[in-house]
Amino acid sequence: MERSPQAHSSDVRIGTAGWSYKDWDGIFYPSGMERRKQHPLEYLAHFFDITEINTSFYGPLKPELAKLWCRKVAAVNKNFLFTAKLYRAFTHSPIAVMEPTSAATIRPTDEDELRTREGLDALATEGRLGALLIQFPVSFKNTSLNREYLDRLLRQFIEYPRVVEVRDSSWNNAETLAAFTQKNVGFCNIDQPLLGRSLAPTEHVTGAIGYVRLHGRNYEQWFDSDNRNDRYNYLYSEKELAGWKERIESVAQRAQTTYVITNNHFESKAGVNALELKAMISRKRVLAPPTLIQEYPELRRFADPAEDFGEELGGQLPLRA
Repeated sequence: MERSPQAHSSDVRIGTAGWSYKDWDGIFYPSGMERRKQHPLEYLAHFFDITEINTSFYGPLKPELAKLWCRKVAAVNKNFLFTAKLYRAFTHSPIAVMEPTSAATIRPTDEDELRTREGLDALATEGRLGALLIQFPVSFKNTSLNREYLDRLLRQFIEYPRVVEVRDSSWNNAETLAAFTQKNVGFCNIDQPLLGRSLAPTEHVTGAIGYVRLHGRNYEQWFDSDNRNDRYNYLYSEKELAGWKERIESVAQRAQTTYVITNNHFESKAGVNALELKAMISRKRVLAPPTLIQEYPELRRFADPAEDFGEELGGQLPLRA
């Protein structure tokens, strides 16, 4: 008998890409939280049970930092997991702004692999590594050389749960899906501005892990902005999220675990949309930071303010129509 999306909703984890942003102070986080020496993860883990590590993309994750983060979330939410981006030395040209990324331009070293493994192993040993996200740019096309490189990379990190994000539509075909399925590698379903041959929304499941990333639809500033934060300055409407709710439920029916990550992080729009999706998928009202509801009143349709962090945080109220 086919399982309904409702029955599968407990296997869907929804959270944000990253958690440490200055422009979240006073919006997602209480103002001056750093002065009180409260770690952001201790606050975030009250509302979500997954987050995606961004810093591991810019440099190998330090194992002592990974262990610290695990301790911080364990004290608040014993079920909390991290997904981690693979270090960009394995997925991007070192001069990506000047040349396309391809197998011929990516140049990782043995030292890169050693240091990358140290951080990932620290998370895995603590039982908190949900997946390794291998994210390629839109310039990484589906060519024979790139397929060979990706196959080697997937074998290189075979001991971790792997998910691949490709942004060019040339990868969206039966051959790619079959190859990923054979290796039990997840295909990352993304929402992004549809420019040129960029990948349109999908709902593929090619392994035990289903993965969805929402980048926003800021067409005007996706490539032209001087400030990278402008690219992610986008708030999804309820109607736009409804389309993704259906896709997420479809993914969840076929995957063992589904991770949904909102990457539209500017001024915590990612937090708003993640909480809205959490309520839509669970069909229950959720709790949200009071400051976030004040900044985005539309969140009141799905969430109630969490005035303190007592036992009530585990309770959920029926979602109002």
